[in-house]
Amino acid sequence: MTALRVNGFDIHKAYLTPDAQRALVEDLRGVLKAAPLISPRTPSGKPMSVRMTAAGSLGWITDSKGYRYAPNHPRGTSWPEIPDAILQIWRRLVSADRLPDCCLINYYGEDARMGLHQDKDEADFSWPVLSISLGDDALFRMGEARRGGKTASHWLTSGDVVVMGSEARLAYHGVDRIRFGSSRLLPKGGRINLTLRVVT
Repeated sequence: MTALRVNGFDIHKAYLTPDAQRALVEDLRGVLKAAPLISPRTPSGKPMSVRMTAAGSLGWITDSKGYRYAPNHPRGTSWPEIPDAILQIWRRLVSADRLPDCCLINYYGEDARMGLHQDKDEADFSWPVLSISLGDDALFRMGEARRGGKTASHWLTSGDVVVMGSEARLAYHGVDRIRFGSSRLLPKGGRINLTLRVVT
């Protein structure tokens, strides 16, 4: 399958079949039971519009202490393992030799968005970040490695997978909005975004 390249981001359209998407959602139910979604706040105390949790040996968190990876969910329990079906996507598109340390899980409700940001809390930028879209369409904005550079936007739909490597690894990116109710994958609507990262 050929990827669409936009600003260095490799977008694999409809990479996951509807059946594969439904299976991933079922896998995530167990993850969310072990590590419930939280409503995070930035270090300055501003609430984020997405809800989040994680799987893997590390999870990304934000609170008054800053942005960082931590070995435990904020309630003190270890993060659950990353489901194998998610790791298989990483193996096919990135590497079978080095698996990700973290699968960050973001849930976008009707009014949720994500401002332009860089993924730069990892120790090793040589590995790409892999992003999986499930549920409602999202308007994904892709920029450059410098703030204020040119941006391009692309609608991501359920089953799309994006690989952010090489020049896109430290590029600014974000989600301007979602088309709430555009997918029937999630019974209550919304979008789940999974990002797989090598952290250490």
